[in-house]
Order: sequence, then structure tokens, then C-alpha cells
Amino acid sequence: MKKTLFYFVHPVPRKSRTNRRVLEEIKLLPEVTVRDLYETYPHFHIDVDFEKNLLLAHDLIVFQHPMYWYSCPPLMKLWIDEVLERGFAYGEGGEALKGKFWMQIISTGGPETAYQRSGYNRFTISELLRPFEQTAELCQMHYLKPFLIQGVRQLSDLSIQDAAEGARHYLQDAINGKVEKFSSI
Repeated sequence: MKKTLFYFVHPVPRKSRTNRRVLEEIKLLPEVTVRDLYETYPHFHIDVDFEKNLLLAHDLIVFQHPMYWYSCPPLMKLWIDEVLERGFAYGEGGEALKGKFWMQIISTGGPETAYQRSGYNRFTISELLRPFEQTAELCQMHYLKPFLIQGVRQLSDLSIQDAAEGARHYLQDAINGKVEKFSSI
């Protein structure tokens, strides 16, 4: 069983029925350390040493976030830039995260059909996630298959509940080593 650190990363959670509901479900897992990055760092001043210590104490690192301009919200990007620094996460002496696991739970406003070469967004989710996959690779982490909740703007309350429960079950499977590694190649 993997010790799990769960980052909720949504800039305006009150506007997201889906992401809020997923967070509520994840909080039901007692063995998961939950952090809300926007609540913790509203002024974008990240306590890098504290975050590094959290990473060292956990095996599975999970980010829950919306697809935000084909990437992640800005605070998550800043967190990656500041916390996963050379000499800690990669480069000479940077093996602190070696062998740990990276996973994402991602929501998209557009439906699955929008994330295909023939779709509105012209790229697949796999293609758009390559920077995260490569970040995990650089940090010598295992990049796990992400859990996707797509077309959230059109989802009913019941569908959102089902998706949130699905995310919780998926995370539980990842904690128990039952989620496969992912490669977009």
C-alpha cells in the first residue's frame, strides 16, 4: 500500500461542481494526505522545503485539476517549477523522487470527442499530457494512467457523483498498486 499525497489544484473551486465532488470523495480515504494548493498558497508563495518534505514522506503523488489551457492551473505549474528543482528531483544528486509514483485526476470542459485529432482541440489527452509524463520521467518517477472526467459542463449531478466515486475507487486501486503505468509513446 502506497502512502499517498493528494493535491487538489483548482483556482476557483466554488465554480466546479465536479472537482469539488471528487475532492469530497477523496477525503473519505483515511490513508490519504489531502492538500489544497490554492487554499494553502493563495498568494503563490510556496513553502518549498515543506513541500519537499511531504514528497519525501509519500510514495504516490496525485494531482487533481482541471485541464487549464491544455495544461494545468498556474499554481500547479509554479509548484512544479519551484519544488521539483535540480539537485532534489532531477540532475546531479536529484534522486529524492526516484521510484515514486505520479498520477493525475483531470477534468475537462469538453467531451472526449473534442480531444481527438479530428476533434475541436486537435490533440489527444495523451499528447497534451506529455509534459507531465516527461516531468515524471525526468524525476525518475512512474507515471500512472490518469483518471479523466470529460465533458463536465454537460454532466448531470448523478453523472458527477458517479465520476467522483470512480475517481475514489481509481485512487484506491493506485494506492494498492493496481493502476498501470502510462506511456503516450
